[in-house]
Amino acid sequence: MTRRGPGEVSLERALSKMGYASRTEARRLIVEGRVALDGVVVRDPGAPVVPERVKVKIDGATQQRTQRTQTLMLHKPPGTVVTRRDPEGRPTVYTLLGQQKLKLEAVGRLDLMTTGLLLFTNDTRFCDWLTDPASGVVRRYSVVVNGNLDQRAAQKLCDGVEDGGETLGAESVEVRRRSARESHAVVEMVEGKNREIRRMFAALGFEATKLKRLSFGGLSLGDLRSGEWREVSAEELAAAFPNARSRTAGPPRGPQRGPRSSG
Repeated sequence: MTRRGPGEVSLERALSKMGYASRTEARRLIVEGRVALDGVVVRDPGAPVVPERVKVKIDGATQQRTQRTQTLMLHKPPGTVVTRRDPEGRPTVYTLLGQQKLKLEAVGRLDLMTTGLLLFTNDTRFCDWLTDPASGVVRRYSVVVNGNLDQRAAQKLCDGVEDGGETLGAESVEVRRRSARESHAVVEMVEGKNREIRRMFAALGFEATKLKRLSFGGLSLGDLRSGEWREVSAEELAAAFPNARSRTAGPPRGPQRGPRSSG
C-alpha cells in the first residue's frame, strides 16, 4: 500500500473529486498516459497527490475545476445505504441528494438502519480532517437498547470493550432513561470504526434497536426532517470546526434545501 502524507489521495480519486472525470474514466486516462501533473506524465492511478497543489493537464490541455467547494448535511432516513449505487437495488443517500450531488463525498458512513446527520463535501482536505481520529471531532448519538443499561455498563463502554480483536469505546455515555425492558442513552464518539456503537453494546449483551446521529462536531440536525438536506454555509463551518485544515464553502444559492423523503 502506498504511504500517503497529510492531504494526499490517489491520483484517480483526486481527478474524480476535482470534477475532471469519473473515477473509472480517470483511471483509464491515467493508464493511457494522457494525464500530466505539473508537466510530468503520471501513469499510476494510485500515485499520491495533494489536489490543491498540482496543475493538471489532460491530453495537453490545462484543466480548470468546474465545481465550487460545497458542504451539505442530510438527515439520513432508515433503510438507505451510504453509497452511490447499490447492487441490491436499495435506495441510497444520493437518491435523496439528486444527480447533481454525485461528486460530493460522504464524510464517513452510517449503516442501513442508522439515521441522523450525515455530511457530504467536495473539500478533500476537510473530509480527511473530519474523519481522522486525531482531529478529535465529537459525534453525538441517541441510542435505544434492549435491557437495563446501568452506570456500571456505561462505564465499561467508556473504558473500552473487545470485539473481533478491536478495542471499542465511547468518549462518554449518558444514560437518560432505563428499565428492565429498554434503556435510552446519549453516546459521544470521536472515531468511526465499522458499526462501532452497535458492536460495543453487543459486546456487553445489549442490542441497539435505534441509533441516530444527533450532531457532528459543532453541527446539529436542528429542524432538518428525515430525508431532507441543506447546504452548510462557510460561516457555519467556521463556527462548527474552527480548527479544521480546510472548511471552505460557497454561499448558498437559493434555498438549497432538499425535499423530504417519501420513505
